[in-house]
Amino acid sequence: METTGLQFIAGKRRSGTSGEHYEVTNPATGEVLATEILAGPEDVDEAVAAARAAFCEWSRATPAERSEAMLRWADRLDARAEEFARVESRNAGKPIRLTEGFDVPGTIDNVRFFAGAARNLEGRGSAEYSADHTSAIRREPIGVIGSIAPWNYPLQMGAWKILPAIAAGNTIVLKPSELTPLTSVMFAEAAEEAGIPDGVINIVTGTGPIAGQALVTHPDVAMVSFTGSTAVGRQVASQAAGLVKRVHLELGGKAPFVVFDDADVEAAARGAVAGALINAGQDCTAATRAYVQRPLYGAFVERVAELLDGVRLGPVDDPATDMGSLISFKQRDKVAAMVDAAREAGATVVRGGKIPDGPLGQAAYYEPTLITDAAQDSAIVQQEVFGPVLVVLPFDTDDDAIRLANDTPYGLAASAWTSNVFRAGRATREMQAGCVWINDHIPIISEMPHGGYKASGFGKDMSAYAFDEYTNIKHVMTEITGDQHKSWHDVIFTSS
Repeated sequence: METTGLQFIAGKRRSGTSGEHYEVTNPATGEVLATEILAGPEDVDEAVAAARAAFCEWSRATPAERSEAMLRWADRLDARAEEFARVESRNAGKPIRLTEGFDVPGTIDNVRFFAGAARNLEGRGSAEYSADHTSAIRREPIGVIGSIAPWNYPLQMGAWKILPAIAAGNTIVLKPSELTPLTSVMFAEAAEEAGIPDGVINIVTGTGPIAGQALVTHPDVAMVSFTGSTAVGRQVASQAAGLVKRVHLELGGKAPFVVFDDADVEAAARGAVAGALINAGQDCTAATRAYVQRPLYGAFVERVAELLDGVRLGPVDDPATDMGSLISFKQRDKVAAMVDAAREAGATVVRGGKIPDGPLGQAAYYEPTLITDAAQDSAIVQQEVFGPVLVVLPFDTDDDAIRLANDTPYGLAASAWTSNVFRAGRATREMQAGCVWINDHIPIISEMPHGGYKASGFGKDMSAYAFDEYTNIKHVMTEITGDQHKSWHDVIFTSS
């Protein structure tokens, strides 16, 4: 059990000062992994002060110096990959195959990508855009960044906040979820061991209403980046707007999974099950509502049901386990309540739809669930479930497919399954989502952006587009003729 503190401020672990004791647990077993006193406003003040003090040195480091430090950091993470995977698995209830094959290697790749991005400051070329001046663009860091990361991918989401911010020369205070802080603190420690100065990365582990609000409203925080629910995102945006802070929001999703009648049914069914069940469905890009053209509808539902029957729930440290637990009993009960409400409203639960029997039922597990016959305007179709639940509905025409796909407030991700290049092209143009996959669902890569449309927020994680979020763009204009009289002076002076 973790006995040292879960705050990381100015290069040192410590406990919080709120007086509120908290147990960090493994949701797949109930085992207590760490005990902590959560962060309060005083801890946030100290973390922001440490970040502000470190900003002067770090922002003036050359891009090469920042890059080299981040590459050393990636090497340390590589050396500790097995440890990170094990801790992430236990803290978040994830199968070890997921953390070893996705969370940890993806995070390390992100570190290496942003080490390169630090040395690639793009901007319009310096030139004489007027006859007597040379103009140039500078990219400069913003200052102290206040970031809030969720519990579903604690290591990756924390990295998505930290990496572009510090690559651009900012310093940061990250608030991970109090449910899953362990790898965030380890991540920051590894950075400090790699030579990234104390105070550049700070971690405060506390609740949203206390530590989160103190961070968002802190006068020395220049920018706020938040990943989480749309409801909380609105609150964050409102608080930050009153202080004229820059805001980056990555919010909820309700990804459509559109299967046209010329699709490969086996590929689509396998993609739907994998896309719906990754991380027990606790993924804002998860495949949650499949629309299948009627000629393939019956075969698709039948094959998805067969594949769900083969999904193995079990201990998260067992390599044979396909799906782990939900993050908490609270989340499990929320998912169960939404499925029960759909059933009561007339939907058909084809598979799952209940808490498992036996020992797994004593932890936060929920069975993989397939639902049909739901109404388009029902909560199970319109609202984010954040659990292992896939709803399948039929459609008739291509126009119907696009209309139904866009018929939620969200717009984070979508996929279309077809062998027709023209259908694929239309889907990529007309689906209102920040990412549209063709004949796949879920893969992400460091070089490409992640972020949404509509109520899924704005701004990008990963890629050079994320790097842009964390820089100020400055126009520098230098007079090059030495003339005392400028032509534009004529609008002021009546004679020379």
